[in-house]
Amino acid sequence: MQKDTTRAEDPGWSAVRSALVADVLRGRDDCCRGSRPRVFGKICGESMLPTLWPGDIVEIESCLLEDVRPGEIVLARRDHRLVLHRLVAPCTPAGFLLRGDSVPAPDPQYSPEALLGRLVRRTGKGGGLMPSMLARVTEMFFRNCRLLRRLALGFHRRGTSACEFRIMGSM
Repeated sequence: MQKDTTRAEDPGWSAVRSALVADVLRGRDDCCRGSRPRVFGKICGESMLPTLWPGDIVEIESCLLEDVRPGEIVLARRDHRLVLHRLVAPCTPAGFLLRGDSVPAPDPQYSPEALLGRLVRRTGKGGGLMPSMLARVTEMFFRNCRLLRRLALGFHRRGTSACEFRIMGSM
């Protein structure tokens, strides 16, 4: 049986895909001259619940470290993986910290060059962007109650196909 090399589980394909995204967002793609490069991707993880849901399509725009502020959702690259999490502290020359909305602790510090872009748009069946107070309460429940998170994902996945992160295009 031949191995499917297009699946996200294949580390070689994941490394190639994340390098391609990094090159496009860093402006190394001729089609993007004169504008900020953008890529589109599909969410596959649960760490940003309830803000982003598996299957949501996101648009990421290139940005500089000094342009992002705490609270924004940014795309970073670590160990050949793409991570879309919320910036939790101001960026410094030493790096920055990210955390998924439904994860109790921040990720290990990222180096400044790991930042690729920021979320500018999201579409999909997910819960969408909620008012601030409701989002914080919901995040607390998702972070601390695994059963609640599983139930919400079960309802969300009805009628959706298996999810994997794919680059859908660039502008």
